Amino acid sequence: MYYNEMGDKLNKCMEEKALIKKEMIAMLLAGGQGSRLGVLTSKIAKPAVSFGGKYRIIDFPLSNCINSGIDTVGVLTQYQPLRLNTHIGIGIPWDLDRNVGGVSILPPYEKSANSEWYTGTANAIYQNLRFIDYYNPEYVLILGGDHIYKMDYEIMLEYHKKNNADVTIATLPVPYEEAHRFGICIADETGRINEFEEKPKNPRSNLASMGIYIFTWKVLREALIKLSEVPGCDFGKHIIPYCHENGKRIFSFVHNGYWKDVGTLQSYWETNMELIELIPVFNLYESFWKIYTKTDVIPPQYIAEDAIVNQAIIGEGAEIYGEVVHSIIGPGVVVKKGAKVVDSILMNSTEIGENAYVDKAIIAENCVIGKGTVIGFGEEAPNEFNSGIYNSGLVTIGEDTVIPAGVKVGRNTAITGSTTLEDYPDNVLPSGKNIFKEVALV
Repeated sequence: MYYNEMGDKLNKCMEEKALIKKEMIAMLLAGGQGSRLGVLTSKIAKPAVSFGGKYRIIDFPLSNCINSGIDTVGVLTQYQPLRLNTHIGIGIPWDLDRNVGGVSILPPYEKSANSEWYTGTANAIYQNLRFIDYYNPEYVLILGGDHIYKMDYEIMLEYHKKNNADVTIATLPVPYEEAHRFGICIADETGRINEFEEKPKNPRSNLASMGIYIFTWKVLREALIKLSEVPGCDFGKHIIPYCHENGKRIFSFVHNGYWKDVGTLQSYWETNMELIELIPVFNLYESFWKIYTKTDVIPPQYIAEDAIVNQAIIGEGAEIYGEVVHSIIGPGVVVKKGAKVVDSILMNSTEIGENAYVDKAIIAENCVIGKGTVIGFGEEAPNEFNSGIYNSGLVTIGEDTVIPAGVKVGRNTAITGSTTLEDYPDNVLPSGKNIFKEVALV
């Protein structure tokens, strides 16, 4: 009797699985370190970095999914996933807490053989074939977890179906002088892509891939299996060329809206600063395409009677006793009396001490800036550790950093860890210098 009941349950589970069929599911690649953000990503993955005072970067593709009617999302994590996993949870803020579908966190896992980390964007998808097969989709949407934009993926899917495409690549016209940084598509008048160049030295087109793809699942599945032994298998370098060489129909879906890759400190700072403009290019206040996020239960903001706030975004729970000018202030931040913050981004729960001055800085979460400290002074100098990362006159301070009272920090500098006066000869960190107390950066 027991075995009959178990057999009936097993058959029922198999029948229910056979009935599961999604038209399209999304696979969101969120495992990257984001090394070009320097100390901001020394402890967290790039998609988990705060943005706009209230959000995290991953909120934008997740919100795009639910706004586009996509209710099944696999989030592929790898590097420093704790903050990201905690933020996503079971997907409640994005209405992705579903019995069938919803959001699923997909880290690398140990298998009976050939266990490995995700070694490339396509390899990460290949290692999750069973997850995709479970939902038996017609189409699979591939997304990055580190871009700021709004897009209706449903319109892109209709375009894909209208053209009977095997692959559709979301593209964006970029200035020719920047085209070498992207995968470049060369399309005909119908939108069909005839050639694809990955970061060409001499681009023949300015139609850049946004790293957003819709694949007909059977086409992608075949390509993933065929190229499964390729080291570091990547969509731009391997999967797209393979599909092109095998005569698949590849089309360009041109996105004419806002899209920013916040992969460098300069672009991250500039994109945040754009939000403060009187009429921002990227509007977070539209009611018809909301950006959702996990919201903590914290008190309302407090601005003291003699505080000064001029053109700024102030997060919930922030306490402003000093002056804030053209800056992004995250939840729980405290700017004490006499302190002044200008052209800066202060992330969650950071404290700026009395009479401190902060100019053009990015300060990560849970930092303490001491009384009378000056952040951002003097002339610029090239950063001695990595001028390609730390530049544009910015001061970058990693999370949980403590800077003692009374010191002065120059421009194009980076600091992470709990520092003391001994770390600042003559109480100064000159422009172009660094203090790395907790992490070995490469």
